[in-house]
Amino acid sequence: MSAKFGTSGLRGLASGLTDGTAARFVRGFARHILGQTLATAGSNILVASDLRQSSPLIRSQVIAALAAENLKALDCGLLPTPALAAAAITRGLPAIMVTGSHIPAERNGLKFYLPGGEISKLDETAIAYHAGTVTGSSCAPAEAAPLAGLGMEFLERILRCLPGQPLRQLRLGVFEHSTVARDLLGFMLERLGAHVVRLGRTATFVALDTEAVEPETATTIHEWTKAHALDALVSADGDGDRPLIADEQGHLLKGDVIGLLTAQFLGAETLVTPVTSNSGIERCFARPVLRTRVGSPYVIAGMDAARQSGLTGIAGFEANGGVLVGDGMHVAGVALSALPTRDCFLPIAAVLCLAAGGRKTVSELVMGLDLPATASSKLEDLPPRTLATVLGYLNQDDAGIAAFLQPVGRVTAIDRTDGLRVTLNNGSVVALRPSGNEPALRCYVEAASEEAARQLLADVERLALHPLLEVS
Repeated sequence: MSAKFGTSGLRGLASGLTDGTAARFVRGFARHILGQTLATAGSNILVASDLRQSSPLIRSQVIAALAAENLKALDCGLLPTPALAAAAITRGLPAIMVTGSHIPAERNGLKFYLPGGEISKLDETAIAYHAGTVTGSSCAPAEAAPLAGLGMEFLERILRCLPGQPLRQLRLGVFEHSTVARDLLGFMLERLGAHVVRLGRTATFVALDTEAVEPETATTIHEWTKAHALDALVSADGDGDRPLIADEQGHLLKGDVIGLLTAQFLGAETLVTPVTSNSGIERCFARPVLRTRVGSPYVIAGMDAARQSGLTGIAGFEANGGVLVGDGMHVAGVALSALPTRDCFLPIAAVLCLAAGGRKTVSELVMGLDLPATASSKLEDLPPRTLATVLGYLNQDDAGIAAFLQPVGRVTAIDRTDGLRVTLNNGSVVALRPSGNEPALRCYVEAASEEAARQLLADVERLALHPLLEVS
């Protein structure tokens, strides 16, 4: 099977999913939940998809595969991932989302949900095992009963906590492109009182990676912000679990900044976030911060561990800006139900309401955090041999790592929680890790200034790609 589980969900080339692989993994999921008595014969399973060109075909194959295992699909149509997850938790039902999230259009994937939320890494192993027991590559077509209205149901979870149109003074842009969240994002902001300008809707799929926005896209966002006199511009990745926010100057906010501001808005008492998030978070938050590997399953496991240790008011977020909410959160005295999966809607609303409520611009909010400057990128479509060579450099012993990074500074600390994260003698940070979703290398840096961060990132990219000279 060409597809595999990545940092969050099953991913692979669309052609490598539609050949029967997606159906086998769905049947593996069905056998797993039936074996765990999380479903019984005839049970309903929620199914939804994003706007990728390959998603309708894969969704029909998902429905057929569930029927082959004597389970009934409820077709939720086009729906953001967090809305599907919330509906599944509310109804106590499993769910499957057809989405490749932010990865390129020729790829796609599946996200699986148990009645209590996202699957764990142990669940992934069990699903893969059961998928291997499936014989045959096709299933008879099957019908699914429609289930509508889940998007509005999801928004009400947020809107009831934010009464009185708190964004009524703001003029906000929504970069719609091909995100399945585009209509709900605009509606949410209008319900909160904002004047909304809709921009850039596309018929073809756009792979918007909120951690590594293409320079051309960043330039377009900057130009739109100025041309339409916007107080901010927002968007999301393909399935709506990663937010994008640009301030009133058209500058993009880092995802971990969005997460930290959201935690402040929620009044969180405990944070869980991967090692790739800004190292200044501990200083800003001044409450327990637990660091994990990259990927929502690891953040969720960290949130569970925090709760079991007696910590309360737990929120999680990743460097891509996706926020996860634990139990016990209240906004304006209204309980906010837990949602242990990434979401773009809450952080967008939270950051904008925090700015409007404090009568600040979004850029002033960010400046008030006084975090180290960061920069990140993604070196894409690396040939397998090249990627293996690069990873060989990163897996050296401490002396080898120090020699490898010597051109950018003297290494004073090494963290191997996920990939490689080093601290240099001037306080700068360099983190490198292979993407779990595609043949790419993620690069993250921190430095004292934006200019220094950009220069350090460029230097690190050159170092990371040096093996190309050996294999080209």
